[in-house]
Amino acid sequence: MTVIDHMPTQSRSEQAAEAADSTTMTSVTKALKLLDAFRRTGPVAGVSDLARATGLPKSTAFRLLNQLAASGFLNREGTDYRLDQHVFELGNCVEMCTPGDLRSIAAPFLSDLFAHSRTVVHLAVLDGTDVLYVDKIQGSSGVKVPTVVGGRVPASCSGLGKAMLPFGHRDVVEQILHDGLSRRTRHSIAAPGLFIAELQRVREHGVAFDREEAALGLTCVAAPIIWGGRSIAAISTSGPTGRFDPGMLAARVKAAANEISALYGAHQRGLERGSY
Repeated sequence: MTVIDHMPTQSRSEQAAEAADSTTMTSVTKALKLLDAFRRTGPVAGVSDLARATGLPKSTAFRLLNQLAASGFLNREGTDYRLDQHVFELGNCVEMCTPGDLRSIAAPFLSDLFAHSRTVVHLAVLDGTDVLYVDKIQGSSGVKVPTVVGGRVPASCSGLGKAMLPFGHRDVVEQILHDGLSRRTRHSIAAPGLFIAELQRVREHGVAFDREEAALGLTCVAAPIIWGGRSIAAISTSGPTGRFDPGMLAARVKAAANEISALYGAHQRGLERGSY
C-alpha cells in the first residue's frame, strides 16, 4: 500500500473550503504587494503604476486597491491612491517604535548629537543587506541629505551599514560579497579585499566612515549599537564634504552609541526579569 493510500480523502465541502482559502491567501498576498509597491512609486500612485510595479493585471489591481481603500488602508484621490494614516498607525506599532524600545531610548542621544554638530543625524538598523532608516533629525538650514525614515540604502556603501556589519553579521557580509558590492558613486568600495579590510578597521576602532560612498558631496561617521555581542542598530551624523570633518565627531558619535547600547541592554535585562 502506498503513502497516497493512507491519506484521508476530502469531501467536496472540504475541497471547496480549501480552494476558497487558497484564493483568499492569493488575494491577501496581492494586496500586500500593492501596499509594498508604494515604497517604490512614492506616496501617491495610479492604478497603472501600481499594476506595473507588482506585475498584476490592471483589473485585479483596481479591484484590490478599492478594497484596501474601503478598509481604511488607502485614500482614493480621483484616479490615484494614497497610503492612509491607518498604515502609519500600524507602522508605529512595530517593536522598535514602542515606548522604552530602541527608537525612544536613542532619541535623546540623537537630539544631543544634533545640538552639538548641527548636522544630519540618523538611527538605522540592518534589514537583509540594506540599511533601513528608522529615525532622522535634520535642521532647517545646512546640507539636505537625501534620506527618509523608512528608506533604504545598500549597507556596503553606507557608514551606518559598515558600522553594523562587523559585529555579528558574518552571514550578511557573505551575502553582500556573493551578490557583488553595490556602487552608488565612484567612491563606493568595489573590491572585496578592500571591503573586508575596511570592516576589520571598523571592528578595531568602533566607528565607520562614509566618504562620498553613498552620495556625492556627503561625508558621514557612524557607530554601532551593540547588544549581546551583536550590532542591533547604528547612529551617524553626516555633513557636506569639505565643510564637515567626521574625525572631529567620531569620539562623540561612538560615546553616544555606547550609552544607547548600555541603556538598551539594561532595558532588555529588565524585561527578562519582569521589572517593566
